[in-house]
Amino acid sequence: MRWTSMGRPAAATLPGRPGEAVRRPVSRLRTRALAVGLALAVSALVPSGSAGAADQYEWAALGDSYTAGGFVGDPQPPLGSASRDGCDRTSDAYPGVVERELDEFPPGRPVHLTNVSCGNATIAEIADTTISPVQPPAEGWPAVDPQIQRAKLNDKTDVVTIGVGGNSLPFGGMLLKCLQLGATPGKSCREYYTSPPEGEENIQDKLARVQDEYVQMLAKVHEAAPNARVITIGYPAVLPEEGSDCNRLDITELGAIKHADIDWLRDNVLKPLNNTIQRVTSFFGDRYTDVYSSSVGHDACQPAGVKWIEGICGDAADYWPDKLPGTLLNCAPINKRVTLVHPNAEGHANTAAHVERAIRIALLDR
Repeated sequence: MRWTSMGRPAAATLPGRPGEAVRRPVSRLRTRALAVGLALAVSALVPSGSAGAADQYEWAALGDSYTAGGFVGDPQPPLGSASRDGCDRTSDAYPGVVERELDEFPPGRPVHLTNVSCGNATIAEIADTTISPVQPPAEGWPAVDPQIQRAKLNDKTDVVTIGVGGNSLPFGGMLLKCLQLGATPGKSCREYYTSPPEGEENIQDKLARVQDEYVQMLAKVHEAAPNARVITIGYPAVLPEEGSDCNRLDITELGAIKHADIDWLRDNVLKPLNNTIQRVTSFFGDRYTDVYSSSVGHDACQPAGVKWIEGICGDAADYWPDKLPGTLLNCAPINKRVTLVHPNAEGHANTAAHVERAIRIALLDR
């Protein structure tokens, strides 16, 4: 996430009518059954004895906080480690979940993960600066190379997964602006972003810029990893299908954001963002992974145990901040942490099921 403001055809999703609430992630039993079947299929294509220490699939995970995890699981690298880079990757974010499944049921050969996702990555940066709020060094976080370079993408890379885009709007910054305007009578978030003040892009310009940046980014990924299968990941249903589902007095949901603005953000920002990612992905002949459809009904305004997205304030490990630097947002009085509408462990588990399936399919013809 950015602490000064707020990372081909769709993969299979859970059954159900559009908009129907689904109450659990893709069945792990079904996913494991698929994993075993695909592993056997791939094994039949790999000559016996061909696997070895250097004979493995190379997978690079690029992305923003929805990939890195932020507050989901144990920090990677661990807190206190000299190798920490401020990117806030965690063990139970979807790359780690998928890695463990691939270790248990390898697709013919072992899969080696290089996870360089970073909590504040934009499409254009991917990511050149980091500003993690968790135990920063006294001198501040050092700049890091773009993720394409950090991952050392090359002609030996087999799979690249990419989950990025929201920070480029920036969606988080828009959400905080809507929260601010929601607490002001007569102010509309929709009006602000459709007819913005001087110096602020309107939503159409934001989405057009995101599309251009995504095209450039995918071109660079393919140039760096010409033989890789590229899988992009969209964003989940962080907002309800009806804005009126949200309690405007509850900061563990979306707080004071007006119901009409929630509906506008969903239909005119979040869904078009996913459509943009899918459209550019298809243009390159890559595979888009839809996690929105399966997460409908698990948005930030659902009760604990149902939601896969934490609200403005939510449940997170004690190491995660309870105040948002530079703002008045303070979740400490309700014993919560600043989660700013990000996936919890259940949300990452759902994404992991879809990404794992997409990776196994991508490796079938490697």
